Amino acid sequence: MKKVAAKGASAKKAAAGKQTAAVKKAASKKAAPEKAAAEAPRVAGKPESRTALVRRARRINRELAEVYPYAHPELDFENPFQLLVATVLSAQTTDLRVNQTTPTLFAKYPTPEDLAAANPEEVEEILRPCGFFRAKTKSVIGLSNGLVEQFGGEVPGRLEDLVKLPGVGRKTAFVVLGNAFGRPGITVDTHFQRLVRRWRWTAETDPDKIEAAVGTLFPRTDWTDLSHHVIWHGRRICHARKPACGACPIAPLCPAYGEGETDPEKAKKLLKYEKGGFPGQRLKPPQAYLDAGGRPAPPLGAVPGA
Repeated sequence: MKKVAAKGASAKKAAAGKQTAAVKKAASKKAAPEKAAAEAPRVAGKPESRTALVRRARRINRELAEVYPYAHPELDFENPFQLLVATVLSAQTTDLRVNQTTPTLFAKYPTPEDLAAANPEEVEEILRPCGFFRAKTKSVIGLSNGLVEQFGGEVPGRLEDLVKLPGVGRKTAFVVLGNAFGRPGITVDTHFQRLVRRWRWTAETDPDKIEAAVGTLFPRTDWTDLSHHVIWHGRRICHARKPACGACPIAPLCPAYGEGETDPEKAKKLLKYEKGGFPGQRLKPPQAYLDAGGRPAPPLGAVPGA
């Protein structure tokens, strides 16, 4: 009887051991997608919770702040008027091209009054390198007239006033408010739209809806710097056609990892601006950018390597 009892007890212990192992294995399988979601949401086995999304989004911003501690507006400007005009001119072209063009424009028309009274044909000739120069000439002369007639020649510091000016939408207004007046705003340009959708911060496609959706993920005080971080990353690493995934510092947090080149050496060759060892977009960048190894852009017409 004792042998039978011992055998039965042994069988029960073995069964219990198997059950425990099975439970642990099942728990391990269940935990795996959760761990993956935290480390690389692209392989997560279930939808990301709102709390997890907020945490991931803010972590991405913190990581980018370390990668681009010198992030700043990449348009050269000395006052709100110059920033407003330069931002309007930056549509459908690069900030570099605008920065190479505006010195001539502002030297000849330094104030809203000067530009409002300008000969359109002369302005068009200056702005020709920026593309769409006729439409842009109309916009900058029109907004200058608006500043003179409605605001005494001063750039207003309110969103509702800025968007009344010709050629000025919410994106342009937030660039000016955030960088000339220190008032937080999210700049939803093409880079920002592309990246926040790749990161699955939002599925919206309308810029205003993207702005609203992303704004709920961050404190208002972070909005302006967040815009710089995302835009810089889009220009330097997370490109539209060939993202340099293998050289991306936030790869473990990106659901779209693998859409671009994943080989580290090949990815490095895709890097642009100072991350790739090339000049930046400003002729007169902030000192912090230069101290970090950034190189100013060449003036218009400069000979490469000279």
